[in-house]
Formats: sequence, C-alpha cells, structure tokens
Amino acid sequence: MIHELKIAPEYFEKVVSKEKLFEIRYNDRNFQVGDTLKLQEYQGGTYTGRIIYVKVTYILQGFEGLQPNYVVLSVQLL
Repeated sequence: MIHELKIAPEYFEKVVSKEKLFEIRYNDRNFQVGDTLKLQEYQGGTYTGRIIYVKVTYILQGFEGLQPNYVVLSVQLL
C-alpha cells in the first residue's frame, strides 16, 4: 500500500538527510509494516514538487504518552 502524505519542508529535509527516520501520524489509514509513504513537501498551502519515498519498518502504537489513534512509524528511505 502507498500512502500519500504532506510533510513540512523542515521535516522533509531531515528525512532526506536520514537524520529523521520516523513519522508521527494519526492512524486513519491503517498503516502496516511494509507500506510505502510518499512524502510530498508542502508549504504555504501548496506542494513544492519535492517527493521522497520511505518504507514503514516498525509501528509503535498504544504507547503511554501517545494520543489515542496516533502511531510512530519507523521508516527507511527507498
């Protein structure tokens, strides 16, 4: 499954540089290990045209401190 998601420029850059290898998201898409995230840079109400693909390698959910229905997705660049 491929999920198309918006991402702010400051976070986009951190994913590109491999400094940020996770996403915290509301789980309204039933994310699964092995899914692909198509992260589209989004700024000022519009897409910039920059895109990066990452694979979900682990999902943390139901952890104390996480809001209900939120997950931490460990990701790997494709």
